[in-house]
Amino acid sequence: MRAPDTILPLQAESLGFAVGGVQILRDVTLTIEAGPPTFLIGPNGAGKSVLLRLLHHLLIPTAGRVSWSGLPGEAARRQAMVFQRPVLLRRSVLANVLYPLRLAGLARAERARRAQEGLDLVGLTALAGRPARRLSGGEQQRLALARAAALQPEVLFLDEPCASLDPTATRAVEEIVVALAARGTKIIMTTHDLGQARRLAGDVVFLHRGRVLEHSPAESFFAEPETREAVAFLRGELVW
Repeated sequence: MRAPDTILPLQAESLGFAVGGVQILRDVTLTIEAGPPTFLIGPNGAGKSVLLRLLHHLLIPTAGRVSWSGLPGEAARRQAMVFQRPVLLRRSVLANVLYPLRLAGLARAERARRAQEGLDLVGLTALAGRPARRLSGGEQQRLALARAAALQPEVLFLDEPCASLDPTATRAVEEIVVALAARGTKIIMTTHDLGQARRLAGDVVFLHRGRVLEHSPAESFFAEPETREAVAFLRGELVW
């Protein structure tokens, strides 16, 4: 039985989003449960990042709705998001992790404990006093993950967190994702890296031209996709 205070499952019902008369997403109906990471994949322009932002309530749908389980008001407090290009404060590494914890109203001792745990998780403890904007690209992304993890969200949205990283930095981020998932954080992530999705995903949502064409366990999707668009996409063919 689902714990009474969880915000999952997350449900999208007939979700649509249009800008300037251009329909980006249409009729997206989706249920995301607790468990291993959910990956949103598909060709460029499929609507993955827009869907992620709609689910996180950064965008307001032009049709349909997004709903969470649990008590009213809990969902906003118990989710976080990390973007492809992290936005860091002009402060130290440690201060970047402490700042959202202070905004959340946590006591000083609890802020210090969580910040330390977050930096330990991503391997940045030794750089706690360094200006955040002097970190490498991979280190900045790990800092963004530490900042999100310190909030202890039940759901963490990740939008192409490895898109501009080299293989070593990508591996470090993947290890953090695995660690967060292992401790119970629900990861919902977009990626263009099919190898990454194969390594990390528990289930896959395949989008094409603004619609969800498949949602299935990752093993099933990669072994036997159900639509010709997914078959072509996995073969590396252009999908229009």
